[in-house]
Amino acid sequence: MLNTDALKELALETVQSPRTAAQKIMSLDLSRDVLWTGLILAGAVNSIIYSFSLLSADTSMLPTLFRNPLMFFVLITGVLALTVHAFYWTGRAFGGQGNLGELLALLVWLQGLRVVAQAVMFVLLLVSPAIGQLFSLMVGILGLWITVNFVTEALRLPGLMHGLGVLVVAAVGMVFGLAILAALIGVAAIGVPANV
Repeated sequence: MLNTDALKELALETVQSPRTAAQKIMSLDLSRDVLWTGLILAGAVNSIIYSFSLLSADTSMLPTLFRNPLMFFVLITGVLALTVHAFYWTGRAFGGQGNLGELLALLVWLQGLRVVAQAVMFVLLLVSPAIGQLFSLMVGILGLWITVNFVTEALRLPGLMHGLGVLVVAAVGMVFGLAILAALIGVAAIGVPANV
């Protein structure tokens, strides 16, 4: 198992050399049960941090879904699970050869780093909203760069442009899928038959 120092070194390497870090993470060969549990845990911690951020914000304009921490947890965890599968199957369509477990390991690690970044951002927003927003922007850009590298490495894609293509196509597919799901849920909620 990795100790605290090793985790810090791996986090730094993830920023400096994402593909090298990806190889080390995949070599750990963690079980699917551990990885899916890690993904759920990341969703839970993310939801807790999000709940704290709501304490100092005006939530009257937010949809009910985003004001309820439990519903937010279900949403974010579901989206994370959907993202793993969307990346994997899109990558396979692009000629990728990796397996789902390796991709899952990398995305769980990335979510763990994002949880840490979210906690730092929450503190920075309390100290200085401007610095907090700048930090958030930097984390977003860096997160995208790491994700492209991780997807490229996990799925054995020829290059980063293929990895970026997987992200774009998967994101578009997820948006359409979620829109259809939202429409079906909306139709069911108002009691209108879906074939009308």
